[in-house]
Amino acid sequence: MPADAPAQTLRDVAYASRSAAQKMDIYMPAGAGPFPAVVLIHGGAFKRGDKAMDAANAAALVAQGYVAVAINYRLSGEATFPAAVHDAKAAVRFLRARASDYRIQPSKIGVWGASAGGHLAAMLGTSGGVAELEGTEGAHLGVSSRVQAVVDWFGPINFATMVSEGRALGFAAHYNVDNESAYLGVDANSPAHLALVQRSNPATYIDAQDPPFFIQVGSADPLIPYTQSLNFHAALKAVLGEAKVSVEKLEGAGHGGPQFGSAANLSKVLGFLGQHLK
Repeated sequence: MPADAPAQTLRDVAYASRSAAQKMDIYMPAGAGPFPAVVLIHGGAFKRGDKAMDAANAAALVAQGYVAVAINYRLSGEATFPAAVHDAKAAVRFLRARASDYRIQPSKIGVWGASAGGHLAAMLGTSGGVAELEGTEGAHLGVSSRVQAVVDWFGPINFATMVSEGRALGFAAHYNVDNESAYLGVDANSPAHLALVQRSNPATYIDAQDPPFFIQVGSADPLIPYTQSLNFHAALKAVLGEAKVSVEKLEGAGHGGPQFGSAANLSKVLGFLGQHLK
């Protein structure tokens, strides 16, 4: 690759072939690379959303010398858990296997997701090497799906306790986990399905091989109790140590919004990624 290779964006690159959803947009900075890469996973309650939602974060990453990769994945109306996890892992495997095609340093791949995407980013971070969550999507099954850094923006973690946590924080009495239930294909709030709920819980898979995490959540988030993020941070810290895991509660912030996307806050995210991927 010539040193003066131009910046380039590739749209709708298929990383697997089972579903039309299994596509990614790849944003490459100018230069020969290889560059660290960050996989961006959109939110949307597991039932909606699109990779185009991450265009602004992709631009911020490219400006700092990353290959940014925004992915789509099968939503809950098409396939239930663990399909979306399988897709996210397939996307990482594809990028690692095809790293030279996209100017990527294959040993430096991070992930950044918001809301449902934060959940999937957390799953990528903790479940590296868990065979049942690898799936059989794509053509690169022998390639590692491990990531080297995780940014989790207000992702739901433990679906079984979301209602009790939400009500404890003063959310409305009608607070529910309908979207999470649709994602699982069962009632996430029913004790009868606790085993499946725990299979979908990123905290279930924490071990000492997990990468560094940076977690942010809004103190006024009406959809995901901020204690989900705090409890997940505590579980990670107990295994990985304080130096590898940090959490920040953004005072007054809701479920996303301008406090997350501000230049000051993006500089924190980019600082974390730079520390671990560059």
